[in-house]
Amino acid sequence: MRMPALMSITKSYGLMKILLISSVLFSTSIYAADSFTLFEVADQTDGQKYSVSIKILLLMTLLTLLPAMLMAMTAFTRIVIVLAILRQALGMPQTPSNQIILAISMFLTLFIMQPMLEKSWDLGVQPYSDGILNEREAFKQGIEPIRTFMIHQTRESDLQVFSEIRGQAAYQSVDDIPLMVLIPAFITSELKTAFQIGFLIFIPFVVIDLVVASILMSMGMMMLSPMIISLPFKIMLFVLIDGWMLTITTLVKSFYLG
Repeated sequence: MRMPALMSITKSYGLMKILLISSVLFSTSIYAADSFTLFEVADQTDGQKYSVSIKILLLMTLLTLLPAMLMAMTAFTRIVIVLAILRQALGMPQTPSNQIILAISMFLTLFIMQPMLEKSWDLGVQPYSDGILNEREAFKQGIEPIRTFMIHQTRESDLQVFSEIRGQAAYQSVDDIPLMVLIPAFITSELKTAFQIGFLIFIPFVVIDLVVASILMSMGMMMLSPMIISLPFKIMLFVLIDGWMLTITTLVKSFYLG
């Protein structure tokens, strides 16, 4: 049982490696200047020289953007928003804690993205590690499964809006859509979908609050907060319908994996 888990973690690091390599490719001029040296230090003892290229410095600088890239290009955004809305609908803003919500979101993201991670590993990271592909080719082939995943989740209207903002009326095919258009369109679509799911989750809990509030008002108990009375009923209802499993299953099935 340990080997598949280890392979998943290894391939996750492979995806991180692909995204890290891709950060260099955002600047074509820097990418082309492989031999450009930022500074060079000479050892006076044996005459050996040590140098640092601008590409390595750029990679280390953009390393801080890697978590944001992983969250923006995967299923993480939708999952964490829906779970946060569910927690608010239950009337327990601090339970489960933020750490638990983030942990659940990260492992569900890994579960959903595992097929894409394996394809990215096989198409990009492994050939690059074996010296078969250079950085540009490894990025192009390794990012393709992630790109396909994002296209399947992205609304056409969002793609059109960002294409018009960029000054491009329309693209001939999905292969022509650049990442700089696809990523913001994907994030916008994920936000819309997450709030739609959150709205549907909120409805039954709002109904319970309204019923409890109406009963308390009819009994003349104006000073008693309806939230205190409705909270046990909402928890009981959520447990009886196996709410966590239902929510997580719906979230996983809401992603179109092709």
